Amino acid sequence: MNVQTAYFLIPGAVGQLACALDLPDPEVFASPRGLALVAHPHPLYGGSMDNKVAQTLARTFVGLGYVTVRMNFRGVGKSEGVHDAGIGETDDMALLLAHMRQQYPDLPLVLGGFSFGTFVQARLYQQLISEGKAVQRLVLVGAAAGKWAMPEIAANTILIHGELDDTIPLQAVFDWLRPQDIPVVVIPGADHFFHRRLQHIKNIVVSMWDHTTGS
Repeated sequence: MNVQTAYFLIPGAVGQLACALDLPDPEVFASPRGLALVAHPHPLYGGSMDNKVAQTLARTFVGLGYVTVRMNFRGVGKSEGVHDAGIGETDDMALLLAHMRQQYPDLPLVLGGFSFGTFVQARLYQQLISEGKAVQRLVLVGAAAGKWAMPEIAANTILIHGELDDTIPLQAVFDWLRPQDIPVVVIPGADHFFHRRLQHIKNIVVSMWDHTTGS
């Protein structure tokens, strides 16, 4: 799959925000199946939209036929501002969504994130639901349970975690999900960044998609 990434800036509350857009292959998809937003890991620890897990999620969504957009959080790359502990970042992701809705007003929405990005996307999900707006699905990899106050999520969320994650222990994810009775897919031997196991993320998402997403 030959993906040509287009880079652009949008105005944020504290300055310009750098974004990246990938479109599904028009020879494969006559029209996009949906819109996907991908959020990257913690910006104070090297996280950016070029993170390999974030890129894996983006390529996976594009391969499924989704218009896919990523954004560098505040203070990363060409994005202006400073880190705001997930609060401002959620607002910025909502601005990105509003920007994309100008071009794709009716496409089903998917929110994907890795590590810190899962906190941002889970917060955005709750915000959208409270506004009566639909979210087709959440895809959370290395969910930030125990690090941040992760809210409740949808029952059809795809959750993927590494067995040997020492940044966000698997037990913390179990503790967060247990009251919600939501399962998590555990990749044996995987660390937090899924070194040498990125393909598993793609395979899991693709295998769970059509028969459980309703599209």
